[in-house]
Amino acid sequence: MPQRDLILLGPPGAGKGTHAEHLQNQMAYLHMSTGDILRAAVAAETELGKQAQAYMNAGELVPDELVIDLVQERMTQLGAEEHYLLDGFPRTVAQAEALTALVAELGRTAALVIYLAVSDEEVVHRLGGRRMCRKCGAIYNVDRDGLDVGDSCPECGGELYLRRDDQPEAVRNRLAVYKQDTQPLIDYYQQRGQLVTVDGEDGQAKVSERVAELAWGGQPD
Repeated sequence: MPQRDLILLGPPGAGKGTHAEHLQNQMAYLHMSTGDILRAAVAAETELGKQAQAYMNAGELVPDELVIDLVQERMTQLGAEEHYLLDGFPRTVAQAEALTALVAELGRTAALVIYLAVSDEEVVHRLGGRRMCRKCGAIYNVDRDGLDVGDSCPECGGELYLRRDDQPEAVRNRLAVYKQDTQPLIDYYQQRGQLVTVDGEDGQAKVSERVAELAWGGQPD
């Protein structure tokens, strides 16, 4: 089976970034996150990048229409044999509908949408266990690395701390917003027959193996 274009969905802490990096390294995917696309356009000082920078400088969200234009600009650069992996886009049904139209316009096959399902309690546990270095920004995990608040960063010696938005109450608030925004998106792709749900708590190695299998054309369970 041929390699597929992919969209990764899942709550904060589901491991989207980890699995995206694995696919990018192992299967030569072009990993496109909204943040990366915005930063690249701003750095390149493209016309769209300048428009995005104006919103960002004003502390405003970049409008859907502009984000879609930036994604379109990037996707039109893909060769016929290249495959994309979207992470963090689309975030709304309006963005999803625009992406569906763009994919059809470019003559590409609709992407497989992989939803990494992780319970609220697991998300709270995962994000609550993250520790960040104040100096270099390196991220560690209490369970995995045995490092906690106040310890020294192994990379630079900076102090480790718990980010305010990783505290349990903040995480639960983020989850509430995520569900409100994302459930319609999940419903949209489910109705189109593009969505596959993967148990994001099945161990990182197993989840990575399943995601890679689906990327290579494996069939949904």
